[in-house]
Amino acid sequence: MDLHYPVVFYCNHAYWWDGFWSQLCTEKYFRQNLYIIIEYQQLVKHLFFTRLGAFSIDRSRPRSAVHTLDYAAKCLAEESGRQNALWVFPQGKIEHVDKRPVRFFNGTASIVSRVLRKTGGIYLVSVVSRIEYLGEQRPELFLSFRPPERITSADYSGVRQLTVYMRDTTTGHLDWLKEKIISRETDDFHIAVRGAESINRKVELLKGMFTLRGKAGEEKP
Repeated sequence: MDLHYPVVFYCNHAYWWDGFWSQLCTEKYFRQNLYIIIEYQQLVKHLFFTRLGAFSIDRSRPRSAVHTLDYAAKCLAEESGRQNALWVFPQGKIEHVDKRPVRFFNGTASIVSRVLRKTGGIYLVSVVSRIEYLGEQRPELFLSFRPPERITSADYSGVRQLTVYMRDTTTGHLDWLKEKIISRETDDFHIAVRGAESINRKVELLKGMFTLRGKAGEEKP
């Protein structure tokens, strides 16, 4: 990506932890100026999200919602030594990862429209997440990023059209990730963070240690 242009990561919203993953990815891979839009009710209950660069949107108050969209566009368009990045969840609320049809609000596309009035372009990146229990006692989180797409004023076709495009992209991206996991085609995934050992791993390690000790005892004359 050309770091002079801001980027919007638009994501499905299936888990309470989604905001934390944006910080993890930003610190580990991107080193950008991070901003996150979180629904007002959640931010009120969990103010520590503001330390991650989060601010709220309250769709029940139209004037407040418009102010949030303006503020998001202002943050993205500001000059900075690092790329400005916004993580947003256009579903607007937590929905099951397999719920269909996926529904998006128009706010993300409205932010893009506002940014294009101030800059020559903006990147859009589809990000999807899925948590699964596979061969471990602890769950595994899978994150998938599509390549960045640069949007310019000439490419912009309107709020509704862009919303539909992002919604359909996310739906296809989610289905692709699900099939990859079901078929166990995950060898090309990179491990970003490894958590504490699962109980099954600890048991397997202990069994291995006792097996080695037993064999060592059998080999003694």
